[in-house]
Amino acid sequence: MITPADEALLRRAIEIAATAVTLGDAPYGSLLAAPDGTVLAEAHNTVRRDDDITAHPELKLARWAARELDPATAARTTMFTSCQPCTMCEGALQRSGLGRVVHALSTGQLIALNPASGTWPTPTHEGPALYDLARTPVETYYTG
Repeated sequence: MITPADEALLRRAIEIAATAVTLGDAPYGSLLAAPDGTVLAEAHNTVRRDDDITAHPELKLARWAARELDPATAARTTMFTSCQPCTMCEGALQRSGLGRVVHALSTGQLIALNPASGTWPTPTHEGPALYDLARTPVETYYTG
């Protein structure tokens, strides 16, 4: 359930997105907040500026959280973001251990506003293959 305090932090994420536009960057912004609402970190999309397809604010903040927060703190931390995280960012969010994500626009709403954002091709995946060879480094790493 989104509270008035959540709405205030979500408004800040939208402000970050608006500021990104004034800087020539794509209109996406995010922040991480502690359970008491204290803003821990903020980021905006710098894909074009950095020439880096992974420079989404959600991914930047997931990396920050994984590096800077202990697991218990991360689990109590909320990300507020101007748009629903893409699948790349969602994977990072899961691995970062963040407890909650609150977004303004859904992916469907974003695509309605910018149809090109829904046209990413899906690569063909093949496998699994070479199990006996591929398992050796994994087993070595996890079993010592």
